[in-house]
Amino acid sequence: MIRFESVSKIYPGGFQALKNVSFTIEKGEMIFVAGHSGAGKSTILKLVAGITKPTRGKVFVNQNDLGALSDNELGYLRQHIGIVFQDHKILFDRNVLENVLLPLRIIGYDRKNAERRARMAIEKVGLGGRENAEPQSLSGGEQQRLCVARAVVHQPSLLIADEPSANLDRAYALDIMELFKTFHEVGTTVIVAAHDETLMQNYGHRILRFQEGRFSA
Repeated sequence: MIRFESVSKIYPGGFQALKNVSFTIEKGEMIFVAGHSGAGKSTILKLVAGITKPTRGKVFVNQNDLGALSDNELGYLRQHIGIVFQDHKILFDRNVLENVLLPLRIIGYDRKNAERRARMAIEKVGLGGRENAEPQSLSGGEQQRLCVARAVVHQPSLLIADEPSANLDRAYALDIMELFKTFHEVGTTVIVAAHDETLMQNYGHRILRFQEGRFSA
């Protein structure tokens, strides 16, 4: 489903985030991407989502060479990807329901069907009954659940998350990881970038470890 072929990424200013990286992730896998800050984890996820393009090498998602796709083609591809960003990107001028509705409205769902799907996603992540709550009234763990609901509301085939448990205590972090596990169990491909390997090791899935833009031992 996802293939990196000799991928390097150099950002403006000369910082090389990835150095000749190759790997494959199969459809339906749950994968962890591990490494310290600056190791290249976030760049991996941005490349998979088509948010940035490789400087050298190729990234394939569903046999599509992302570097060769037009903006419209990338936009269509992203309709099948759910993203949980590290900085949440919650809209604090909208309630929980309106935050989760947003991706569906963008891709053209009518209000009735969009609201039905949004309520199902909110229930799935354990926020049932909080649809009208303002985001600032939610705890950190609940805000992260809101982000997961928004990422999965359109039932993506690929779910990627960048440090989803970084600012949560251990109990909340485990709850969030269990959510990702439930989506994986129904066939969603899941990629989670994190630095806490003790958390990842609880799940027995493959870990891709990076150090300074390369695979580490």
